[in-house]
Amino acid sequence: MWERLQPGDQAIGALQSPLFIADEVKMNLLHRICEMSQSVVYRHKSGSAIFAGSQGHNAWLWLDDRLRDEERLPIMKGLVRLAGHTLRGITAEPRHAKLFAELYAARYRMRPEYKMGMEAYYCPEIVYPAAVKGLLRPTVSADVPLIADFMAGFAESAYGYKVHPASQIPAAENTIASGNLYLWMADEIPVSMAHIAHRSPRHARINYVYTPLALRKQGYASATVAACCGLIVQENRVPMLYADLTNPDSNKVYRNIGFVESGKVADVKFVP
Repeated sequence: MWERLQPGDQAIGALQSPLFIADEVKMNLLHRICEMSQSVVYRHKSGSAIFAGSQGHNAWLWLDDRLRDEERLPIMKGLVRLAGHTLRGITAEPRHAKLFAELYAARYRMRPEYKMGMEAYYCPEIVYPAAVKGLLRPTVSADVPLIADFMAGFAESAYGYKVHPASQIPAAENTIASGNLYLWMADEIPVSMAHIAHRSPRHARINYVYTPLALRKQGYASATVAACCGLIVQENRVPMLYADLTNPDSNKVYRNIGFVESGKVADVKFVP
């Protein structure tokens, strides 16, 4: 049986169970979703599954990997009924995502589209790249045009679609205002960026890692991410991030600076 939890303290408290913590790196985004006031959060009363989603985004699903097939199936079927017919998509461990998608598509006559898969990484020990000139600095309001341009480049590199930099100005302003967006400066020129996107009790997640095409292969992304990891470690948290499995270059960068694979998640969209 599933029970609905209130976003905030009650939902976040469900993520402190030893069962969930064993998979916490892979499922770290659940922390962010459970904080959001408009999220829908369910926990199975056995403590072996958590589902959370917010409007306009994929829901995330965690299940204890030790569940037997005969235990997992009724849990999934109950969740499919609760989720309703308006779910945009599901993100979960690939085996769990596939089963949920099949059950959901059959019940609501949807077509599942399997999108990019991601590898979750955490960094137990930072390996700082050698001989990369420059230093890390936090972004400031004067950086808005540059960051908007970098964000447009990131959208094209990561997702394959072009956007005009001007459309990214609000996002650039908000991200800079958070105080968590950083630039790597080489000879006083900004060459790479990274963002400490979210902090959970034991981890901090990095995203928006981007270096312009003409400046790549010089170690700037490695240096930027490693320096951000250093800031996170100073907070007594463990750095983590998600990497697109179709981008071997970025995965190699992360492994070279000490990131360790912690499990894959699959992203499925539902199409009427």
